[in-house]
Parts: sequence; C-alpha cells; structure tokens
Amino acid sequence: MKTFDAVVVGGGPAGITAVLYLVRSGCRVLLCESLTLGGQVLMTDSLANYPGMPRGVKGWELADLFAAHIEGLDFERTTAAVQGVEGSAGHFVVHTSEGDVQAKTVIAASGARHRPLGVDGEMRLAGHGVSYCAICDGNFFRGQPVAVVGGGNSALEEALYLSKIVSRVYLIHRRDQFRGAQVYQDNVRSADNIELVLSSTVESLKGDKDLEGVVVRNVATGQTRELEVNGLFIFVGMVPNTDWVPEQVEKNHGFLVTDTEMRTSVPGIFAAGDVRDKLCRQVVTAAGDGATAAQAAFLLLEQLNA
Repeated sequence: MKTFDAVVVGGGPAGITAVLYLVRSGCRVLLCESLTLGGQVLMTDSLANYPGMPRGVKGWELADLFAAHIEGLDFERTTAAVQGVEGSAGHFVVHTSEGDVQAKTVIAASGARHRPLGVDGEMRLAGHGVSYCAICDGNFFRGQPVAVVGGGNSALEEALYLSKIVSRVYLIHRRDQFRGAQVYQDNVRSADNIELVLSSTVESLKGDKDLEGVVVRNVATGQTRELEVNGLFIFVGMVPNTDWVPEQVEKNHGFLVTDTEMRTSVPGIFAAGDVRDKLCRQVVTAAGDGATAAQAAFLLLEQLNA
C-alpha cells in the first residue's frame, strides 16, 4: 500500500493550490480528482473579480492556467473516487474505488454541487429542459425563453449570461429582494429581456418528455402563473461533497467546520474551498484556503516526523 504525506481530495482551485504548496515544501502528494481539473470554475462563464485579471477571465481559461501551474510537478494523481477515510493523524487509510492508500494527512477540497429545487418532475426532466449550469447547457436554448431560479450571485450571473443568447429570461426569486452583489442586481434590472418574478416560488413543472413550462406561485397573494419556457436553470444553493468524510468530523449543514488554519475537528484532516463552512465561496477564497491548509498540514507533518 502506497504511503503519502498528504492526500488531497478534489482538483478545484483549493485542491490545486494545496498540491502546489505541498509539493514545493517537499511533500509526497496524491491528488484525487475523478473529473477535469478546475472544479466549479469550469461551469463559470467569466470571472470579473479575480485579482490580476482586470479585464476578466473565462472560467475555462483560468482552470487551464491552474492545471498548467502544477503540470510537471512531482506528485501523483488518480481519477479514482474517494469512498472513505479511517485512522488518525500520521496513519490514515484512504479508501478509493481503485484500492486503499495510506496518508499522514488529508485535505478535503471536494467542493460542492448545486442543490436541487425539490419539485416534482425535476429529476425526470433533468437534461430535458432542467439544468444547473448555464454555461454548459445555455446554447441548447438559443433564441428560446427560459427561467432562472435563485437570488444570489450565481443566479444573477447566470441570468445575465443567458440573456445574451436566449429570447427572454424570467428570473424567479422567493423574496422581494436579491441577495447577490449590487453590481449584478443593477445589470439584471437594466437588461431588456430579463423579467423579474419576485416573491414567487416554483409550484410545478409542465411537460412529459421535455420541459414545456413552469408554474409559479406568488407567496404574498397565492396567485399562480404559468411561464411558457423551454429551459429552467436552478441556482438555489450548494450541497457539499462530504459523503466520504468521516462522521467524527464536525459539520454544519454538511459543510466542514474548521478553524482559521483549515483544521477540522479531527487532527490531520483539513478542509479548503467550497466544502468548508464559511461565508464567502469564491475562487480567490478557495485558493487562499488551499494554501493555508497545505501550510498547516506541512507543520503537522514536521511534528509527526520529528
């Protein structure tokens, strides 16, 4: 069984940064990522608030830059899925779909996935009009009417992206005010083909094989309205990818609780990025988390090896 100083679970900005810092510190590292390096960045059209990119940068371009930064470094990578972790600091066993490995420390950078809306027919129509990624699926609805659900930055950003390629965007939010950044709110309100459907929730979906419409209910009046749309894009929060994390690790609604040094409640297990319980989930904070987690893991490794 192979032994590593650190096993990093997840190849998004947090995981990539952790690998970079650990390898440069002389650690033997295994990166576990079953998909393309980049994480949620790959599902973002563009970033306008990443330092050093004053003109903005496409999500896929930034992901490519992250991957290129660790290309050629001395670490191992596997596409095996991590299924669980047992043991203690210095003696962890990481169970993967391709066998077990030993790790002295573990960094959880497994990110989060989009939360489903929870209405009947949602899963049945997923891929047939229901989507959780505008950059992935928006082009399928070019010139057609669509709806977006949510009130945070993701929903506003995706509504703006879609407004450039579809005929009309209905932006549905259960409250009368958005939670997203003011700049996005201003841009949404000034877009000619974005209609705000506030104080409303999605009641039901229309269509058997493909989405044909969305019924919304006004939470104040109780009145319903059917929106004839071909696509529904859902952005109502995230669910952390923590099924593999030991039960002993403290969580808050599934997100991993850490201190300022990214240490979880289990010594030797660290968390970084969107999987962590925190206020701001952005690429820049994920990278910072990854650097901090790597440094904290390195300091613990020095103690273990003393």
